[in-house]
Amino acid sequence: MRRSSAPSKTGGRFCPPVLSMNKGEQKISPATTGSPVENAARSTKSILSLIAKVKQSSEDIPVEPSSNASPQSTEDSNHLNPPGVLSESVFNQESPISLSTGSKRIFNVVYGKPSKKKHKTWEGDGILEVGEKALTLKDCDSNILGRGSGKKNSELEEGSRLFVGSKEVEIIDAVTTTAIVASNKRASDSSSPPPGPLKRPKVSGSLRPQISIGGLRKPLTPVTQPYDPLVLPEPDLDHQWQFNKSGAHVNRVTVEPRLARVLRPHQREGVVFLYRCVTGLRDVHHLGAILADEMGLGKTLQCITLVWTLLRQGLYGNKPLFKKVLIVTPSSLTRNWHQEFMRWLGKEYIHVFVVDQKNKPKDFLTQINVPVMIISYEMFVRCYDDVAATQFDLIICDEGHRLKNNSIRASTLLNQLPCRRRVLLSGTPVQNDLQEFYSLVNFVNPTILGTYTEFHHNFEESILASRQPDCDEDVKAMGESKANELSQVTSGFVLRRTHAILDQYLPGKHEYVVFCKPSQLQLKLFQSAISCWEEGEKKVSHLAVITALKKICNHPVLLRDRDTDKENDYLSESLCEELSQLSGDQVVIEDATKLLVVTALLHSVAQAKERIVLVSYFTQTLDLLAALCDQYHYKHCRLDGSTPTARRVEIVNKFNSPYSENSVFLLSARAGGVGLNLTGASRLVLFDSDWNPASDLQAMARVWRDGQKNSVHIYRLLTTGSIEEKIYQRQLSKAGLNEVVVDPSHPSAVKLSDEELKDLFSLSEEEHCLTHRMLPCTCQGQGDVPQPVDPPSVTRLCQLSASRTNPHSQVFRINQLFQWEHYRQPLPIQLLQSMGLQDAGLFITFVFRNTLEIKPSDLQPT
Repeated sequence: MRRSSAPSKTGGRFCPPVLSMNKGEQKISPATTGSPVENAARSTKSILSLIAKVKQSSEDIPVEPSSNASPQSTEDSNHLNPPGVLSESVFNQESPISLSTGSKRIFNVVYGKPSKKKHKTWEGDGILEVGEKALTLKDCDSNILGRGSGKKNSELEEGSRLFVGSKEVEIIDAVTTTAIVASNKRASDSSSPPPGPLKRPKVSGSLRPQISIGGLRKPLTPVTQPYDPLVLPEPDLDHQWQFNKSGAHVNRVTVEPRLARVLRPHQREGVVFLYRCVTGLRDVHHLGAILADEMGLGKTLQCITLVWTLLRQGLYGNKPLFKKVLIVTPSSLTRNWHQEFMRWLGKEYIHVFVVDQKNKPKDFLTQINVPVMIISYEMFVRCYDDVAATQFDLIICDEGHRLKNNSIRASTLLNQLPCRRRVLLSGTPVQNDLQEFYSLVNFVNPTILGTYTEFHHNFEESILASRQPDCDEDVKAMGESKANELSQVTSGFVLRRTHAILDQYLPGKHEYVVFCKPSQLQLKLFQSAISCWEEGEKKVSHLAVITALKKICNHPVLLRDRDTDKENDYLSESLCEELSQLSGDQVVIEDATKLLVVTALLHSVAQAKERIVLVSYFTQTLDLLAALCDQYHYKHCRLDGSTPTARRVEIVNKFNSPYSENSVFLLSARAGGVGLNLTGASRLVLFDSDWNPASDLQAMARVWRDGQKNSVHIYRLLTTGSIEEKIYQRQLSKAGLNEVVVDPSHPSAVKLSDEELKDLFSLSEEEHCLTHRMLPCTCQGQGDVPQPVDPPSVTRLCQLSASRTNPHSQVFRINQLFQWEHYRQPLPIQLLQSMGLQDAGLFITFVFRNTLEIKPSDLQPT
């Protein structure tokens, strides 16, 4: 395929009117010299043979005779001039002479499918034979492509466009008499050796192969990449009895090479897993699955492979298993899914319908050959009736942990769709409690765990009781037994892989939990907020106090953004009045130590010419960070809830571009914390935390994923002794619960008592790190990797050797702090320099660090 202004990819068929010459040589135009240079590339032996075939079966091609010339004199004149040498008569002509045999003329052309595009794309080169009333289009191998009639021959000239049969044709130039006569003479003179071929001048940097102008066209040899075919499992007799009652032929379903080549081993395993679930090969009565891989393992690609394979193939007969597929995602990921379909398949193979303000779900019914609908959860709820009008064969729910609550409308409506095949994607299927896990399982495979009452009695009670630090051995053993039983029941349709399998593909990762010393202003406002709640004249809600304390942690100035809830006016007014008395109306960076740490890090990033992502759950905090960037002239871009969905992919792509001028990406964790690939950055700061550990893990996974080329540094900032540290402690407990249910290979987890978790509003001003004191850990905070009081099981996710050079060089979950390095004040200068925080050491009280650096020697078994 090519455009008409450029030579064909078949090479050697068309030369522009003026050839580029070496430096110092004069450019000669055929228009002024009469040279047939412009047709030299066209006068190949194959074309001339083609032209000769349409004439009478004589060896000489007749030329229009002049009044003073005879055929014999014409032949003699040709003998006087060897091939490739122009006669004086031709050289002095002002224009080429077109070949004319009777009433026929022949032109060099390009052809392609009819199109109204301004910049036409052509399929290839050919020749056009123009008779008095008939037109014949042939390719360079003399195959007839089409015929036409009715065109006036006198109107045809260079640049003319016309339709011949089913092809649109553009005339390049006319075939000249001189070229035909000279070529015919070469073909007929078999006694003399053929002259050396004329070669196209070398063009520096050209990828087009050098093809002899006088030689035959060489067949193109396809370039193939070796790959291991992915053949999917065949149905057994029970499956055939259930789904193939008509006795249709059993097919051999395979993944197409374009996808099989790019799938990594764990993704191949995931495709087979999903295939077994949705086809009923695993269980003919339950056709759902949960793909619970951690972020960055390619869940989207695995689903695209499944969808494309079963849109084209089926287990029985000649029918594909899927006709229509529904993909429901967060609004920020609809365009990302479309982009992934185009990346792996291309618009030539599949058309995807993305529901937005212009494309309505009801329009999907009228679409032909558009099998996939992508829609956001919000739009799905709004347009449920239109979506339900289509019979879908598969439903995929991305970030499916949104359906953890059965009472929300999206979950209720999705359950009403009459589609048994359901795939749920989630990096963290258990976020708060086992009831949420039950909701997700019940969505993909209804009733497989019984009713919720039965599930609570059989599993939930025992597992939660065994998670309490003060439980006895019998309760602990019963809980572990029930957890193993639950994991065994769900393992058939829940697949969980961790980041450890990406070690060989991704660069190093450095994670830090940084505890920042609160400023004096922050300490005073903490005390005032707690006093208002405990001793205030008016009742203050718990939520209002929590919100106020989190704002103080980010920066006290955020208290001036009043809440709309009148119930909280008393607390807001009291704190704002005290803030004005203590600091006035100025915004001082030193009033929030986390902001000081970020300022120091931005300076280091700018000096190293790296890029950084700053993540927050508050738009007001993003405003504050944007003002900080403006003050120090750091160019930045931003994505939050107000960013139009259609622009989000464009913003991300521009930031990831190596030519981007933006060094800082301001990201709202609510709007863009899931699914986005920000591999253009090598550092990420989570400025504040959420109660849900999954939200934080999703946000922190934006930079360390496929496509990342640089070593990554990820920072979680916490204000020491404040509510932020209490939130972090609660996250440790939730993450531990997640491992029990879906990742039983990590039985060791940090445990915190209920009493410790309830201590939210207390403020500790003297401790360097409350979390370190509560682990419990006896290390001195000098960079040690301590051992837990109860040593973990020897079972590991991947154990290559008992003598690894880096025993802590694994991807640990956030709750495995016993296997992280512990640092307390005074912090080593080497640590601060590696973190890029050498100017912020006075404001940091404690650091947990986990380093993943894979070396070739680490992967060699002994």
